[in-house]
Amino acid sequence: MHVFVTGGSGQTGPAVVAELIAAGHAVTGLARSDAAAARLKSLGASPHRGSLDDLDSLRSGAEAADGVLHMAYGGDFSDLDDMMRRDRTAIETLGRPLEHSGKPLVVTSGTLVMPAGRESTEKDEPDATGIAAFRVAGERACLDFATRGVRASVVRLAPTVHGPEDHGFIPMLIATARKTGVSAYVGDGTNRWPAVHRLDAAVLFRLAVEQAPAGSVLHGVAESGVTLKSIAEVIARGLDVPTVSLTPDEAATHFVSPFMAIAYGFDGPVSSSYTQELLGWSPAHPTLLEDLEHGDYLVTPG
Repeated sequence: MHVFVTGGSGQTGPAVVAELIAAGHAVTGLARSDAAAARLKSLGASPHRGSLDDLDSLRSGAEAADGVLHMAYGGDFSDLDDMMRRDRTAIETLGRPLEHSGKPLVVTSGTLVMPAGRESTEKDEPDATGIAAFRVAGERACLDFATRGVRASVVRLAPTVHGPEDHGFIPMLIATARKTGVSAYVGDGTNRWPAVHRLDAAVLFRLAVEQAPAGSVLHGVAESGVTLKSIAEVIARGLDVPTVSLTPDEAATHFVSPFMAIAYGFDGPVSSSYTQELLGWSPAHPTLLEDLEHGDYLVTPG
């Protein structure tokens, strides 16, 4: 299969591109810079110059492919409405050339769209007013194509996709601990975060492209909920700093932004049982705490 990929040179993207190619698929990746094009070439993919705002490049990439995997997301977090519009427009542009073809369209979202305080499944509705409500419009735009002859599916990734050279939530938590001299969590720290290793996520994306039924919502989660206190404690041991509990008001000034403070206090466990059964996906790589203990997260920067 020839797969057109957006976000292939990002954090999770290279592992996904490598997984697709290793399975015998040809990959063309959207590249908005020379560096991104070079990264894609190094993985064995063909770069396709353009960006999420270049709708002609998205359209031509999708038209030439047997399927589309959309992982790119970005913009100005101070203007969430524009981010939603940009993502929804990109998904609609990528999906239209696939109409009535039965070809796959796989779009990335995140499990933070799910309601807080209870373990959510793939069958539960996202929280349209929650912390990650800005991702819901993209999910709906994708799944709408399932009624238009496209094998459309959504993969909701855990907030922590861990592995070497991670630059997401956990490295930001570690950087704050280095800067402030304490490893912090919010409240009693029993709030839960889903997690998945990057290589396990890559396998899930491949399986989704290959076989996810139209209209599927999948959870890219190997661990349904790791407590933030346990994460903070491993970071504290690795950096030899104390742990500290913060109130929500204290967290708002301790972490890099009020949004991050809310995220670090969010209780959002989710299940991936349906996803694993549907696609035969079996996460096999280290857990988040194992990665923190033995990976490169706590290595002193050179």
